[in-house]
Amino acid sequence: MIAARPLVKSFRVPASRREDVLVADLIAHEASRALSRELAAWPKPGLVSHVDSGSHRDMDAAMLQASINVLNPFFADLARAGRQEAGMYRLRAIGLRAEGAMLAATGGVNTHRGAIFGLGLLCAAAGATARLGVNGSLITSGRLGATVARRWGEDIRKGPIPIFSHGTAALRHFGAGGARAEATIGFPSVYGVGLLALRQGRAFVDSGTAALVQACFALLAVVGDTNLLYRGGLAGARYAADAATAFLSAGGVGVPHWREHAARVHGEFVDRNLSPGGCADLLAMTLFVDALETGRSALR
Repeated sequence: MIAARPLVKSFRVPASRREDVLVADLIAHEASRALSRELAAWPKPGLVSHVDSGSHRDMDAAMLQASINVLNPFFADLARAGRQEAGMYRLRAIGLRAEGAMLAATGGVNTHRGAIFGLGLLCAAAGATARLGVNGSLITSGRLGATVARRWGEDIRKGPIPIFSHGTAALRHFGAGGARAEATIGFPSVYGVGLLALRQGRAFVDSGTAALVQACFALLAVVGDTNLLYRGGLAGARYAADAATAFLSAGGVGVPHWREHAARVHGEFVDRNLSPGGCADLLAMTLFVDALETGRSALR
């Protein structure tokens, strides 16, 4: 007698569900890629790169890349949450898990707390607005920053302030708005400064990381970076803005020997222990927005 075979049911995953997963994964890929591209750019005043650790004695490029790799699935979770119209409470919970994973991977060093916040919100906005094109590319509708402000701006404004962070310390001492203020009004530094400088840099030099350096200096010249305030006070922040403005006034990456000029500024920042971590986060966010909103995704 032949034993009866167990009944096996096959379940087909709905097409909409498969698209949700793919869209979230593509968004996370672009977020991680933006952070890796920011890390690769040099010279960025005081910041970590594959060339050196800038003004940071507790981290290097390998640590930052390990942190980026750990954060990738959380960026996908944030994109899925945005796609499901999640509120700020759920986004914050994912962000806290991401922060815990980051600290575990780096031995307690804060490599990307600001990026988890700002880039994470943009991932959620992308999840809420993106769809797959006919060739498998991502298509977003409207500005991602505007989506963040519209959907979560009020909750961000009213949300809890961390007990300690460099941004919180600067807020208390200098009244600086920092990342929270940027997010509540749609990241104007990304759209009004970062993207414009990135495109200007590409017009000057059509290869390498020069355009990223141009965008970094442009952000540094105008953004009230709370990391600079924390490390150097008002005098350090003014010095940083003046140095960046002088670099741009001399022609930025559009003139010969621009890299030598930028490297000198970088060295001066290291000597003064200055590091514009907030500008680094905004540069990564600029690259992410540029990829999703202007068709420069690596997967297109």
